[in-house]
Amino acid sequence: MICLRIIGVLGLMLSNAAVAQATLPNDAYIAGYATSMLRYKLNLDIPTLIVQNGVIILPQDSLNIPDQSHVVQMLSEIAGVNEVRIEKAITKVPIATAPSQPIQQSADQTVAITKTDPTLFPTGLLPSGHLFKPLLADPRWAHFSASYRHFLNDNFEGRNIGAVSFGETIPFYRGNFGRSLVQWEAGLQAAVFSDFNLGASSSDLINTDFIASAYSSVRAKQFSAFGRIYHQSSHLGDEFLLSKVNSTFERINLSYEGADLRLSYEFPYGIRLYGGGGGLFHKEPSSLKVWMTQYGIEFRSPWRMEFAPIRPVVAVDFKNFQENNWGTDVSARAGVQFDNLQVLGRNLQILLEYFNGNSPSGQFLKNNVEYIGVGAHYHF
Repeated sequence: MICLRIIGVLGLMLSNAAVAQATLPNDAYIAGYATSMLRYKLNLDIPTLIVQNGVIILPQDSLNIPDQSHVVQMLSEIAGVNEVRIEKAITKVPIATAPSQPIQQSADQTVAITKTDPTLFPTGLLPSGHLFKPLLADPRWAHFSASYRHFLNDNFEGRNIGAVSFGETIPFYRGNFGRSLVQWEAGLQAAVFSDFNLGASSSDLINTDFIASAYSSVRAKQFSAFGRIYHQSSHLGDEFLLSKVNSTFERINLSYEGADLRLSYEFPYGIRLYGGGGGLFHKEPSSLKVWMTQYGIEFRSPWRMEFAPIRPVVAVDFKNFQENNWGTDVSARAGVQFDNLQVLGRNLQILLEYFNGNSPSGQFLKNNVEYIGVGAHYHF
């Protein structure tokens, strides 16, 4: 049954990709569409916008806004766009342009551009955006969320659970490696994850996990990597402990430090693959096994709906822990994303959720659980 559900999700994603492949836009179409977006959504009138083999090149002097990275992000989501560059001046190449007059494409048409290295994301102290995009289906990715989850088995405290998280990934500094297209950033990632028993009279707090880490990430075009050193500890709620005074429930003093690394590649039409793993270097209890792996696939539609800034999203995340004999934990989410067109990366997602595997809630890591649910997820 689990395999059929996963195959169904992947089939939906692949069918969307196939439809997209069948309607590949040409450079002239991309140029006209990009010019319209800039003019009517950001009030930017760029005299000559260049498109070459799916690469949009913008003249830096025409981008009269403080957050140029938002323009890059918005244009990169147009169907058929492979890259967006911001450049300064001057060498002649054949192109497709979108001036204020109707679009014409000519093999001998030339304009002035340069081969200087573009800055795809803003650099410096406390920059906006993230070089490594959030993992949409990872149950322990730091962000703000609130979910209702209905458990399909009895291996958790209560069938109706409210789950909330508070946290974020905060880049402190971002820079470029010389004059290359490779960027790096460093910062902190921290979050609190809590579960509440909605079936109890006072919605008892069951479990809270605290995660804090120092991270660094790099990005080179569609490739990105995210590595961190982190601490996690797990704590049971007071009401939960009081209800278990006369039971045989055994609390675990769960606390550990570890390091992990994830690699990601973003394909055309919103498809992304990622994978990685990590291990623990200090742990309590000492019997905890060290290693884990993680991998997954995501689809963020590059097309928004016509009536609102809404796009479909689908994601499936897989984890294997040595502690659980390498059994596979499956987390799948699908729904819609509401974009803020004026701020890079800020969005709200309403997602249906499915999970099957060992509980991600620390104190219950040995419990095999299965749940369905719906949640709201906010990303900065």
